Amino acid sequence: MAVASGAPTITVTFEPEWDAEAEHAGRTGFFAADPRVRTLLRVLLSYPEVRYVVQDRISLDARAGAALLDTLAHFLERQRWLVRRVDIG
Repeated sequence: MAVASGAPTITVTFEPEWDAEAEHAGRTGFFAADPRVRTLLRVLLSYPEVRYVVQDRISLDARAGAALLDTLAHFLERQRWLVRRVDIG
């Protein structure tokens, strides 16, 4: 996983069947109403290096090191009920 210069981002591809259900409810990705996703979002936002989160992407500030990016990516990959793929860019 390569890290681009500047502000790194983590892009998440969600499981299609789960994402379709959330889209039907009007809130997708990290903003889904499911309590598990809301808890996941709170955990992600607890990291001081996280600048912002949008539906399928997490932006971190430039001081975020490779170790933190790998930790977050592996944490997200373990959420197999939700996440299909995680990319660091």
